[in-house]
Amino acid sequence: MMKRNRIFLSPPHLGKEEAKNVSVAFSSNWISTTGPFIDQFEKNIAKYCHRKTACAVQSGTAAIHLAIKTLGISEGDTVLCQSFTFIGSCNPVIYEKANLIFIDSETETWNMCPNSLRDALEDCRKRKITPKAIIVVHLYGMPAKMDEILSIAAEFKVAVIEDAAEALGSKLNNKPCGSFGRLSILSFNGNKIITTSGGGALLSNSLNDINQANFLSTQAKENKPFYEHKKIGYNYKLSNILASIGVAQLKILNNRVNKRRKNYAFYYELLKNVKGVTFLSEPNGYFSNRWLTCILINKKICGLSVDQIIYEFEEAKIETRRLWKPMHMQPIFKNNPFYGSGVSNILFERGICLPSGSNMDDDDKRRIKNRLTKIFTIK
Repeated sequence: MMKRNRIFLSPPHLGKEEAKNVSVAFSSNWISTTGPFIDQFEKNIAKYCHRKTACAVQSGTAAIHLAIKTLGISEGDTVLCQSFTFIGSCNPVIYEKANLIFIDSETETWNMCPNSLRDALEDCRKRKITPKAIIVVHLYGMPAKMDEILSIAAEFKVAVIEDAAEALGSKLNNKPCGSFGRLSILSFNGNKIITTSGGGALLSNSLNDINQANFLSTQAKENKPFYEHKKIGYNYKLSNILASIGVAQLKILNNRVNKRRKNYAFYYELLKNVKGVTFLSEPNGYFSNRWLTCILINKKICGLSVDQIIYEFEEAKIETRRLWKPMHMQPIFKNNPFYGSGVSNILFERGICLPSGSNMDDDDKRRIKNRLTKIFTIK
């Protein structure tokens, strides 16, 4: 009997040009954190996201750290961050010894709730606290309610950092994710919709912001004929080799978005009539890249728990995963302020991420369909 391969949640999906570009980078001897592919990748990603400029770095978390530094956030300052996210969204705030306040999600997009954000900002005002930034995240490729969030941020005069790590290729009212707020970040980790193996980018319409980010990302070396440092910098810059992969990946981004959206359609058609199973649908004017297809399980209706479903998939060598555990529920942040009604708690308790790779083939979908049919006894 042939051994079945494991179906992963979101594996890398390379095209035809990546190896060619890497070979060009090697043969040209640009094996460093400078080179033509870095310049090209930064230019192309900024253009795709309707930004003036970009700084390519080693991870999305590094990009957020540079955003925090660029905004001058330091010890004792306050930052408001979406609670329902990956910890990389907020860890850089802790690097700088600033204070974190977590904001709950709303049910329509699962992202930052504008009402809870307003509550937090009004409370800060009463306590004479002036937050330095708001970090808003587009989870699983679904854009957040940016019109409302940006309006509130402008009212309270707080800078917005847009975490679009999971949302490259998504749009809100035809405006691409990665183009909102003062600073935006992207991730090119191996599980993202396109990858550079490991990597990220900081984007802005301010040349000064990106010049500062580039300066800090290359050890903050002063413009001298010797190594002089007046500030602490970081070794964050993306390598020319990895940027060469990104240049090729960006060319096929729209294809990858289409494939992920087809995955969502596959799951939706299969499960739309199953009682107790609900999907994250697109509100009017929203376009999600459907990086991961996610469902919510109502155990009382369908009779199955999230853990039971994950176990059933694992028995078939199919990777699934719970939704992000909110930051305010994490032991390390148990004492941080939280504003909201607990929507993100419910999402974590009831949610499952399904395999969503753009390289899923017909055999993968057949195996997934057979397992879902067994789990939910679909007729």
